Amino acid sequence: MKLHELQPAAGAKRAPKRVGRGTGSGHGKTAGRGSKGQLSRSGGGKGPGFEGGQTPLYRQLPKRGFTNKYKVEYAVVNVSDLERVFEAGDEVDRDALREKGLVKGHDALVKVLGDGELTKSLTVRADKFSESAMSKIKAAGGSAEVV
Repeated sequence: MKLHELQPAAGAKRAPKRVGRGTGSGHGKTAGRGSKGQLSRSGGGKGPGFEGGQTPLYRQLPKRGFTNKYKVEYAVVNVSDLERVFEAGDEVDRDALREKGLVKGHDALVKVLGDGELTKSLTVRADKFSESAMSKIKAAGGSAEVV
């Protein structure tokens, strides 16, 4: 068998049913929708969540909580991750973290947390640091700069 001889099995591909193309086609006039009624209309039918006139579940349940539109989300990186991925003397910023796979997304804000140990001297630039992370970076001979 050659690449140009490949083809679907007989009967596997069928032409789509073309409705509303004249009475001679067998699917003309009402186009298989019957006559009159909600389901014959364009856009007819019941929406998702309709329960036959019974009050839908989404209206029976109470509303809870709220969304704080001022919340700031940070991509979290631990000191142990920096120890594992970077070499001594490296400059660590958002682009370097994304390149190494520690941060996803182009506009993610980065916060460095102090979980783990750091023995290498690194220059770390991030949007936020925990106090323990900042002290561990400085104790290892590196520097922590808030961008």
